[in-house]
Amino acid sequence: MSLEYLGVAGLAVYLVALLVVAELARRARRDQSPADHFLAGRDLGVFVLFLTLYATAYSGNSLLGYPGEAYRRGFSWIMATGFMLSIVVCFHALVPRLRPIAVAHAFVTPGDWVRHRFAGEPGARALLAGVSVLMTLALANFLFAQLKAMGEMADQVTGGVVSYEFGVFGLALVILVYETVGGMRAVAWTDAAQGVLMLLGLAALLNWVLGASGGLELMTTQILEIRPAAALVPDARECANWVSTIGLLGLASIVYPQAIQRIYAARSGPVLKRSLAMMSFMPLATTAVVTLIGLAAIPRFADLGAAEADRVMPLLLGEWAAASPLYAVAAVAVFIGALAAIMSTADSVLLSLGSLVAEDLLGRPRDDASTTALGKKVAAWTMLAMACGAMFREITLWRLIELKMELLIQCVPAFLLAIHWRGLRARPTFAGLVAGAAVAIVGVLAGWKRIGGVHIGMLSLCLNLAIAVAGSIWARPRRSEPVRPSAGLG
Repeated sequence: MSLEYLGVAGLAVYLVALLVVAELARRARRDQSPADHFLAGRDLGVFVLFLTLYATAYSGNSLLGYPGEAYRRGFSWIMATGFMLSIVVCFHALVPRLRPIAVAHAFVTPGDWVRHRFAGEPGARALLAGVSVLMTLALANFLFAQLKAMGEMADQVTGGVVSYEFGVFGLALVILVYETVGGMRAVAWTDAAQGVLMLLGLAALLNWVLGASGGLELMTTQILEIRPAAALVPDARECANWVSTIGLLGLASIVYPQAIQRIYAARSGPVLKRSLAMMSFMPLATTAVVTLIGLAAIPRFADLGAAEADRVMPLLLGEWAAASPLYAVAAVAVFIGALAAIMSTADSVLLSLGSLVAEDLLGRPRDDASTTALGKKVAAWTMLAMACGAMFREITLWRLIELKMELLIQCVPAFLLAIHWRGLRARPTFAGLVAGAAVAIVGVLAGWKRIGGVHIGMLSLCLNLAIAVAGSIWARPRRSEPVRPSAGLG
């Protein structure tokens, strides 16, 4: 049987398994409350929490976008391992302080922290709305990227038997069904299986790619012959871009709504701590691997365009499958693992987006079953809109990541700075957020992706922080005024 039809058969079996898991999760639910649906009753253990964090962090961006960017940029893309490590480091600056407060006050959404920390302050409602809007836009962008990646993977590996359009709309429907039926439990349980599949699949693919390329040394020699620029020592501008990218992704990723909600969903503090400790090893096991896969594609597919480079992974799977029937089966396993990782991120994003819009933007109560129902409706309509948008195929996955991060990073002061500095005030924090977001948006529209190698999002964050800090210092009560106790740390 050819790879195309093996891929279709494997996909069918996998999708049926997802629906079975959704039904099991539905039977395990305790009630219809937002906490049970969106946070799995706050009862995720070490193994499941680690794998759901892993499968969510390493998504279609990692499995299609990162190899594509390594193909486009060459060896300088090894920095990707560094910025994935920076995410884990930055999490340790937020999690130890946020987790106890979240448990004490039964947080469900990221906005619950903002609402709690700045309660009673002038500008608090505007800040909550601003943070929620930026997070919603980032999640919509994230979902768009995952749907695009699903379509590309399904189309390429099945040789068009499953078209790009069906890969987008059909798989989106499956995600919507099991996320709606099973909630966070279904998402976390499927993430656990998807994480294992992805790890095993990437290890097998890398072993074949390096073997077929004659080893890392010969592969490097071939790259130098075909594209010498891919192995140049980075200049000062590229080094600045490295530092900027590490800062951009490290800081912005800690305010991913789906990541924050997993902090809330952990069974206990020690469970969360052990899960994050295991995550520290994943950049080497995943990002370094997909970077090598992208580099190995340079001598194999010498003339891919910018957007076509995002298809490097499925193209390699096709070559691997053609080598032998055993490799064809292994290639299908990798295909399912990669697709599973993409879907795991999409379902997490969809779940977070529904809860964020229902509670933080529309103001529904966090303990009401009607909030859960509204969140499901929001998720359905958003999925439909993003699936339609994913029909536009030319934008690269890496550019989507950058756009998302440049907006999301503007929320960092309201979380990371607010949790470490009691003096931060709501009104200047909102002013900084608006100014930073405005500069980032104008920069993107004007085509200013980077200035001197530094992302426009990082530069706008500096403006954001300057306004938030200066405004908070200016707004401090004078000595003759009574000091209002902080509402957020009670």
